[in-house]
Amino acid sequence: MEEEKRRNWHDKYYKLFLIIPALLLVFSLYVIYNFYQENGDIINKDISLTGGTSVTVNSDVELNDLKTYLTENGVDDFSVRGISDLRTGKQLAFMVETRLSPNEITPILEKYLGFELDSENSSVEFTGESLSAGFYKQLRIALIIALVLMSFVVFLIFRNFVPSLAVILAAITDIIMTLAVVDLLGWKISNAGIVAILMLIGYSVDSDILLTTRTLKTNKGSINSRLYGSFKTGITMTLTSMAAVSAALFVIYSFSEVLTQIFSIVLIGLGFDLINTYITNVGILKWYMEKRRMD
Repeated sequence: MEEEKRRNWHDKYYKLFLIIPALLLVFSLYVIYNFYQENGDIINKDISLTGGTSVTVNSDVELNDLKTYLTENGVDDFSVRGISDLRTGKQLAFMVETRLSPNEITPILEKYLGFELDSENSSVEFTGESLSAGFYKQLRIALIIALVLMSFVVFLIFRNFVPSLAVILAAITDIIMTLAVVDLLGWKISNAGIVAILMLIGYSVDSDILLTTRTLKTNKGSINSRLYGSFKTGITMTLTSMAAVSAALFVIYSFSEVLTQIFSIVLIGLGFDLINTYITNVGILKWYMEKRRMD
């Protein structure tokens, strides 16, 4: 009786539910388009993707005071973060990243600190603009290749246009919606952030293939029962991943900006994957199977 009520409820409203991810997708594309118009790219890149100087100083300073000082001295494109001991939380050093050259930023920092920077108390890394631009281009190519190969494998597995397209659409939509949130938050994306976006493809396709395989390639039970069975398994997998990522994010937050960025992007993407898998993909699959009169 309970299963029949659930089936009737979902049969009645599942097409209307498709409006939710559709509106989210339109809004996300709008955000990314506006961001591109204002910044000339779909993400705000840090110096690992644009080129610049990274200075790490083994000293404990007040980070907000340092930010104010750098701004007052004409450094307008920079980021400052502390490096702390993972166990005690005590600040051990700080890092400044800027588009300025080492010869330009070093004297400014020395004046603030009151001592000369050398190899004993600091380290300086400089990345050329052309090298960073080339690396960013390679990452974009890698992302496109990953999407193309993923699409090929999905079509090879199911050999059916609509279900395969639903899987691919869910993965691409996860990425678009995550990028929109990143742009709204104003995060500067590093090469690690691009890697996190690549990871989203795997997470998304995993749950979508599970859903599609159980629904299309088994005949046990009704369409609703197969969808519900794959939902229970898939939601457990995704929520477990989100719990693990959240725990890791809580531990490493403020200690590693690279890992924080990776885990944050993955967590946002997993949240959107719940919507795109269990509303979008489920809706498309069910609609398709009803049109084909598949049991």
